[in-house]
Amino acid sequence: MTLSAAERRRYSRHLSLAEIGVAGQEKIKAARVLVIGAGGLGSPAALYLAAAGVGTLGLLDFDRLDESNLQRQVLYDAAGIGAPKAELARARLAALNPELRVVAHPTELCAANVRAIFADYDLVIDGSDRIATRYLVNDACVLYGKALISAAIHRFEGQAMTYVPQRAPCYRCLFPEPAEGLVPNCAEAGVLGVLPGVLGTIQATEAIKLIAGIGTPLLGRLLTYDALELRFHEFRFSRRRDCAVCGERPTISAPQDPPGFCTLEELQRVRCISASQLARLLESAERPIGLIDVREPAEFALGHLPRAVNIPLGRFEQPGVALPGALELVFVCRSGVRSLRACALARRAGGPEALQLEGGLLAWQAGVDPSLLL
Repeated sequence: MTLSAAERRRYSRHLSLAEIGVAGQEKIKAARVLVIGAGGLGSPAALYLAAAGVGTLGLLDFDRLDESNLQRQVLYDAAGIGAPKAELARARLAALNPELRVVAHPTELCAANVRAIFADYDLVIDGSDRIATRYLVNDACVLYGKALISAAIHRFEGQAMTYVPQRAPCYRCLFPEPAEGLVPNCAEAGVLGVLPGVLGTIQATEAIKLIAGIGTPLLGRLLTYDALELRFHEFRFSRRRDCAVCGERPTISAPQDPPGFCTLEELQRVRCISASQLARLLESAERPIGLIDVREPAEFALGHLPRAVNIPLGRFEQPGVALPGALELVFVCRSGVRSLRACALARRAGGPEALQLEGGLLAWQAGVDPSLLL
C-alpha cells in the first residue's frame, strides 16, 4: 500500500524517523484498528491514530454524549450532546483525516457479535469502562488471535498493558476473575479530566509500535500511572498455566456476554414516554406512577424528580431486585441510555412492563423544569 505525494507531505515527520520511514508509514496505512469505547480513553487514542494515518479505524460505542463527558472526552463538543458517540466520533475523525476509512459501530459488544466485529480488524484498543466488557474483549482477542492494548482509569490513577497472541500473557493471567461492582465507575468515583489523555496516548503509542514493528511493547508488563505523584511504575507478570483462556487447559471456549447485556431486540421492545407526557401524567394523578431513577447514588443526590426512588442500574444486573408496587413504572436516568437497559432487564426478570423517559432528565430539564440540578 504505497503512499501518495499528499501522504508523504502529511506524514513527513514520520518519514524522517529512521525507525518508521516510508515502509513503516505504509504499514500504518494498511493497518485496521478497532477502538472499543469512544470515551475518555478512546478519544485521545482515536485522535492520534487518525492523525498518524491508520488506514481503517473502527469506533465501537453504544452510548450517547452527555454533558458530563465533555470534561475529559476530547473528541466531542457541546453541539453533540444527546447524539450517538460512535457517529460523532466518526465525523470528527473523518474531518481530521479524510483519507482514512472510519467505521462507526453504534452497538453494544456481546458474545453474539464480537467475532463478526473483530474479524475486520487486526488490533484492538480497549477503552471500555466496564470490567465485564474488558474480560469479554480479552477473551475474544485470545481466541481469535488479535493483538490487544488495554487500559483503565480510576480517580487519579491509570494502568495499561499489551497482549500479542503467542507472545505474551493475557489480561486474565494478571486478573483471573472479574471484580464487577468493586471498582466504582467514573460517575460514582470521579476522574481527573486529563488522566485518560495520558493513558489513551499510551495506547496509541503502543498501537503504532506494534503496527510498525518498532520498540519494545508492554508485553508481560503492567504500566501504572499516579497523576498526583506524577510517577510511573512497572509490574512484570507471566502467563499462568491455569489461565482460563490462554492456559494449558483453557475452560473458556467462547466469549461470554457481560452481565446486564441486552440484545437489540430487547431494547427495541421498550416503550418510551416524553418529558411532557410524563409531566402531564404526574400532574393528573389519574393512576399511580412509580419513578425509578437508575443513576448512581451521587448523581441522584445532586438532583432528581420528586417521589423518585433510586435503584442504580447495577442492581438490575443482579437477581431479585425489588421494584415499587405502582400500577405503572417509569425508569429515568440522565440521558436515557441506562434507563433503556434497566427497562429491558426488568422485563427479562419477569417484572412489570415499564416506560422509559425518552432523552432522560436532560430532556426534562430542557422541556419541563430548567431548575433541575444534574
